[in-house]
Formats: sequence, C-alpha cells, structure tokens
Amino acid sequence: MAKRRVVLTGMGTVNPLGRSVSEFWGALIAGKSGIGRIRRFDATPFASQIGGEVWGWDGDTMTGVDARETRRMDRFTQFAVASALEAVKDSSIDFTRCDTDRCGVIVGSGIGGLEELEVQHKRMLTKGPDRMSPFTVPKLMANAAAGCISILWHVHGPNSAVVTACASAANSIGEALKTIQRDEADVMITGGSEAALTPLGLGSFCALKGLSTRNDDPEHASRPFDKDRDGFLLSEGAGIVVLEELEFARKRGARIYAELIGYGASGDAYHITAPDPEGHGAVLAMKRALGDGGVAPGEVDYINAHGTSTELGDIAETKAIKKLFGAHATGGLMVSSTKSSTGHMLGASGGVELIASALAICKGLVPATMNLDNPDPQCDLDYVPRQPREKRIHITLSNSFGFGGHNACLLIRRI
Repeated sequence: MAKRRVVLTGMGTVNPLGRSVSEFWGALIAGKSGIGRIRRFDATPFASQIGGEVWGWDGDTMTGVDARETRRMDRFTQFAVASALEAVKDSSIDFTRCDTDRCGVIVGSGIGGLEELEVQHKRMLTKGPDRMSPFTVPKLMANAAAGCISILWHVHGPNSAVVTACASAANSIGEALKTIQRDEADVMITGGSEAALTPLGLGSFCALKGLSTRNDDPEHASRPFDKDRDGFLLSEGAGIVVLEELEFARKRGARIYAELIGYGASGDAYHITAPDPEGHGAVLAMKRALGDGGVAPGEVDYINAHGTSTELGDIAETKAIKKLFGAHATGGLMVSSTKSSTGHMLGASGGVELIASALAICKGLVPATMNLDNPDPQCDLDYVPRQPREKRIHITLSNSFGFGGHNACLLIRRI
C-alpha cells in the first residue's frame, strides 16, 4: 500500500517576535530580536534577567475565545488556542463539513501549566488548601492545550500530548504525520506550546547554569555557534500547524505550503541534560527522517538547526551534521538557528521552527543566524550569518533536541 502523502495547509503562532505568522516572519527576516529584560515579574534576584516574553499578552482579549473560558486556561494553553485559531483560519478548513471522527489533535508541551502551579501553591500556603482553584489540575496538566483545541472544533479523532522537553512540538508533529499516513485521520492540528518563563521556571534553569547572563545586552545574548555564547535564552510561545492528507486537501481546494515527507526520532541514552558530545542520537534522528522521506543527504538545501546557543549543544549538532551530510555539509548546505532571534521556547520550538522552515521554502528566503560575529572554530558550517539569504529551497530539515536525550527531526519539501 502506498504511503499516504501529508501536506501543511495552515499555520499559526504566538511568540516573542509576533502574535501572528506574518508578524513573526516579518520580524525574523528583518533581523529583529524578541529578547529583552523580563517584565512580568521582578527578575533582579536571578542570574539571568532576560528572556523572550510575548509582550503585552492579554489572555482575555487575545486568545480568541470567550474570556470566561480563557480564565480557565493557563498561559501556555492560551498561546496554543490562539495559534490553533490562526492555523485553522489560515487553512480555510470547515470542520462542520468534515468527518470529525477523522480529525484529531496532537499538541505537546515540555512543562505545561507551570504558572498555574506556582499560583496555586502560593495560595495553598497563604490561604489554605480549601481556597485553591477547582481549575488547578485542568490548567496545569500538559495535555490541556490538546484537549481545549479538540473541544473548540468538536473533533473526535486521535487526541494526545507529547512531553519530550524541547522536542515536544517536533515529536507531536511527527506523530501527527504518522497518524495520517496510517489512515487513522485525514486532518491533524498539531504543534507545541510553552509558558515556562515564570519565577520557578527561570530559577530552575538558572540553577542548571544553562542560561545566558548577558543581562546588559539582551538583544545580542542569543548567539548560536558564536565563540562568545554563554547559554540559551528562556522564551515562551506556541507554534501550531494543520496537516492534511494530500488528496483530502486538494479536493477542498486548500492552499498548500509544503509537503511533510519525513520524521525521525531517537534517544541519546547519554545524560539527562547534556547532549551526546559526538551527536550520535542527532545523527540517527536526522538519518531516520531522511530515510522516511526517501531523500539523500545531498538533496537537503537547508537545516533549521536546534542551535540553542549553548557551548556543548552547538558543537554536538555541528558534528552530527558533518557526520551525516559529509562533503555536502560544507559544500552548499545552509544551516541557521532562528533561536538567535526568538530565544528557546522549549516545547514550542519545533512548531515555530517548522513554520519558519515552511516559509523559507515558500518565500525563497533563508532566515539568518543573528549575532554570529565570532564563529566558534568547532562550528564551521554555513550558518547564514547576520543576514537572510535569497535562495530557492526544495527540501528543509528541522531539528529539535530535548533534555532527556530526546531527538526529533522533520523533513519538508516544496510541492
């Protein structure tokens, strides 16, 4: 039986660069930074006082649903719902005219409702357990976004949430791809969301000593593959896409951004936070994605790298790319990290970065790696430094690697 083909027909995002896909892409290509001083709480006691906030977010008016319902959602769910609304509208799909038993949702989050956990813990300690909100569990659970999205459109197909740290969105999209390929659904709303930029979230990552402390220069703090990088920037946001079986999309006259042709996943089995220094797991995930899509390494034009701006991670990913792509790695392959502009949205990153990868194909424009002023000698690929590059792109690979050794790679091509 021939593998069912799957295409991307809708996209939506909320992230530090914008509250829509058009705002995000415009700021990304203009070289703007979404990183600044943290404003939502007093960050002065923390070693890292900067991050990628969704500035001015008002859940009551910006989520896109009734304010009463919005207040029953944690910030990460609000981001996911707003992004899903944009993606579904962008796709022009009408679920009232679909078999909703064959439409599903897979939306992941690395951490889930951390803000709600903090709020309710404080309330329990100061006012007692009988004053805690009855919505505590529905707001903090990591599957809340997937559940709320399915309820919004009354879709009854496969519904789940993947929790694999920073690979959550990419794993979710990959599993959604396989769900359609297995003929268990025709349409999947999928991606990831995160809102861990809270005192507990920031403090936890500071304790790991993984964050940049370039507090006096936030816009230049995220600098993947640069010799002067000193850690990643904690950010928040969501990236949601609509996937459809190709003929299903064609029959309803959908606009198609790109075809999702491959998904690869692996485990480092090395360390709970550090990557395998030789990139073995990353190689395996990328190789599996290419194999799934029937693509040779030399056919890939562009890689949207995981590229977090950490000392170990950037080197390991570079090694992995060189191992798998061989001479092509330094002979025409473009690699860039959009986290240089957005910071690291953890479980949402793979969704936002797949959107950037699809737009690179559609627009013929490769996003730059910003702040790459002094390349690390061990990072010696073409990282598209500082300026976006005009180039006709046919095939793009998007990498997402998470704590726990989770690796997920997505392969898309022009259609």
